[in-house]
Amino acid sequence: MGSFFGEKVRISVFGESHGTAMGVIIDGLPSGEEIDMNEVYVQMSRRAPGGDKTATPRKEADFPEVLSGMLNGKTTGAPLAAVIHNTNTRSSDYGNLLDSPRPGHADYTAYLKYSGFNDIRGGGHFSGRLTANIVFAGAVVRQILKRRGISIAAHIYSIGNVSDTAFDACGIDSELTDRLNKSKFALVNTECEQAMRDVVEAARLDSDSVGGIIECIIQGMPAGVGDPMFNGVENVLSAAMFGVPAVKGIEFGSGFSGTLKRGSQNNDEFYFDEKGIVRTYTNNHGGALGGITSGMPIVFRVAVKPTPSVSAEQKTVNLQTGENTTVIVKGRHDPCIVPRAVPVIEAAAAIAVINML
Repeated sequence: MGSFFGEKVRISVFGESHGTAMGVIIDGLPSGEEIDMNEVYVQMSRRAPGGDKTATPRKEADFPEVLSGMLNGKTTGAPLAAVIHNTNTRSSDYGNLLDSPRPGHADYTAYLKYSGFNDIRGGGHFSGRLTANIVFAGAVVRQILKRRGISIAAHIYSIGNVSDTAFDACGIDSELTDRLNKSKFALVNTECEQAMRDVVEAARLDSDSVGGIIECIIQGMPAGVGDPMFNGVENVLSAAMFGVPAVKGIEFGSGFSGTLKRGSQNNDEFYFDEKGIVRTYTNNHGGALGGITSGMPIVFRVAVKPTPSVSAEQKTVNLQTGENTTVIVKGRHDPCIVPRAVPVIEAAAAIAVINML
């Protein structure tokens, strides 16, 4: 199972949604880096379940226990290992899924891949619960990046048909970055929050769910970073993003909307700024040209699918009898995972960035 990412700074994720614990090992961190655990806890709380009506009612503290790799608040250079205990599981809710896979989940494909030995409880290793490990690793890494002048921020670009104000692709100020980094419902324009919540609540009342888009900006990356063709900026970031359950698409800069423009409109013209640094007037390229950073902010958006676990009856198959049947998904699930996925995307971006430097 390929539950690891990175070459220079390598993370390995383990555990299942309803197992005793889950965790992450981070190998390759520089020694002597001070890690503020309070900042780590802020990021963990943004992703933690049970704190909002748009999320699952399952409550977990998501308090990471560091086992190795840190001493007196600083990295030692040894692998940094942390575990997060699962304390609020209801595995009986998943008993009917052993034979009847849920539509939209990895139940069926995991059954094939692992000959039916996969842990089905709460989605097992395929659950979004394991993104808590990514957030912990990212919360550590982004502190190291921040000392090198690199900041990362993301927001809810849209939920359903309600959209937030897009980032200024040429850069956002530190005040907005700091606010988003602490928010549990991260928006540029907070006035659209209630409309988004209304969309989520309508889906919940219909025993359904809704998806959305998350936009992320990485600022402070030096120009000239990236290893094309297959380890370019977009390649590495995309690989990290698709390690996040429910991410089904990604675009950089103007993305798909750029196809509606002519080349002269989509091109970003160069100029020297007051410090003699090459910049572009616009940033349709999203901070990367030929897989190499241009010095402009890296801007990308990811599509997050609607939560597949919905309580409405759905058609499926019985893998034991070979018959068509139906399934009703029990358990506690998010009617929309987009708000809680924002810090996960930031964390995954941080892990990708430190591997490119």
